[in-house]
Amino acid sequence: MVLNIAHRGARSLAPENTLLAARRGLEAGADLWETDLAVTRDEELILFHDDRLVRTTNVQQRFPDRAQDPFTTFSLAEIRTLDAGTWFVETDPHGQIAAGVLSDPEQQTCKGLQVPTLEEALVFTRDAGWKLNLELKSLPAPMADFPVVPRVLAMIDRVGIGAEQILISSFNHVWLTEVRERRPALEIQALVGYYTYRPLDWGDLAFHTYNARHTLIRDEDIRLRKQEGHAINLFTVNEEADMRRFMALGVDGIITDFPQRLAVLR
Repeated sequence: MVLNIAHRGARSLAPENTLLAARRGLEAGADLWETDLAVTRDEELILFHDDRLVRTTNVQQRFPDRAQDPFTTFSLAEIRTLDAGTWFVETDPHGQIAAGVLSDPEQQTCKGLQVPTLEEALVFTRDAGWKLNLELKSLPAPMADFPVVPRVLAMIDRVGIGAEQILISSFNHVWLTEVRERRPALEIQALVGYYTYRPLDWGDLAFHTYNARHTLIRDEDIRLRKQEGHAINLFTVNEEADMRRFMALGVDGIITDFPQRLAVLR
């Protein structure tokens, strides 16, 4: 059965990369959730996707002079003062509020959420008996040279989450090689298709599992990679017709903003 992977949590049902989004992904029937690692100015590990805070927090109101600065210029204490949830209710980015999917009480729980730390995400996943796909992303200045891999591995050890409950993914395949060398028990997955306008570059096919952009992959790519013994997950697949088509082609996992849709189809 295809894996149901909640992209940034169930981000159609709650603000992305928050613990509420993770919880709603779990409740929706996802097998695991995917989220993004970020690092603050004071070297704290948090969950965040964009280089800037402005899209998914109220940084414009809290720090108007710094709203366009990268998150790497903010301390954890500053980021923890931000509201990382009200924007979701105000903008309804996936149309689920307008569609009546989220009740008024469910909408209210989105307001005032904080940007979570990696430690909080690992503890939640560990205690829920669930699984996390942690994507290591390139960091904007001044943290571009931050030692991402050793710091993440140290946090995994500190929380005590089992290797079966976490995997590491990245477009930076050098980092994945480092994870494999430092911690061979951890599963790693290579992301391909960073640029939407370039063909998929599979590199030297040195990894077992590839997470590919679904708009770039061809049916024959899926068949060939599977014949070679690779596992293929696709991102970000939100339409039911696409989910059905890729399941029929035998992909191993689907990364989606709508795990509730995929759960019904499997």
